[in-house]
Amino acid sequence: MNAAILFDVSGLATVVTGGASGIGLAYAEVMAQNGAPVTIMDADGKALDQAVRRLRSAGQEVRGEIVNVTDRVALARSFDATARYYGRLDVVFANAGIGGGPGFLNLDGERNPDRALENFPADAWDRIIAVDLTSVFATLQAAARHMKEKGGRIIVTTSISALRTEVYVGAPYVAAKAGAAQLVRQAAHELARYNITVNAIAPGPFVTNISGGRLQDPTVRAPFERFSPMHRLGQPDDIKGLALFLASPAARFITGAQITIDGGMTLGMAD
Repeated sequence: MNAAILFDVSGLATVVTGGASGIGLAYAEVMAQNGAPVTIMDADGKALDQAVRRLRSAGQEVRGEIVNVTDRVALARSFDATARYYGRLDVVFANAGIGGGPGFLNLDGERNPDRALENFPADAWDRIIAVDLTSVFATLQAAARHMKEKGGRIIVTTSISALRTEVYVGAPYVAAKAGAAQLVRQAAHELARYNITVNAIAPGPFVTNISGGRLQDPTVRAPFERFSPMHRLGQPDDIKGLALFLASPAARFITGAQITIDGGMTLGMAD
């Protein structure tokens, strides 16, 4: 089989939520660089404008929609506008999300009373669940409405936090990502008959702007790097190959899967 045909995404109308920076921008870049027309949806208008301008200057077909994924009406409206613009919708990356902040242990291994279960702020729980779980459901709904006739690909960004408990990451994030992972399987089961595949990418720690860019700080990054067999964290470029694969014809018989990309961190510490 010809690799160029297997991984051909040219012409596939694509949406990336939370696509103005980090992992979402990597998704948008790899799709656009390989010939897919891409709509980036993001709440940060300034970052969105910069991303769209940069990709367009490279000759790629990219447009932007300012939308907050927690606003279901606005999100559905943006999907409707995008589907009308392209005449169809082929690939959706449900990527928008926020970090969980610190966990019940500080980076020095001491207990953090402010992040203890009984003290965790209710508004922080509500916000994380809204962005990292409820918005995924709303994005799946919006995508399915436009894909049922012709099929499509939906790829959800979950996390290795969906697979394990965490000490350095807040509990609501773990719960939200685990919920999103199960939602991927449920949606894949329901939508399979319509030739819509639904899969998840589960990154380990990646150096992005999430949680205020905390992993850009070498001091914060150090314990995570220590636990990684590769002794480094992911960079957005590291995720592009997997994203392209799941969006392409090469993955046409894969659905309900969650693929981990973490440099081996879930395997445990090494030398």
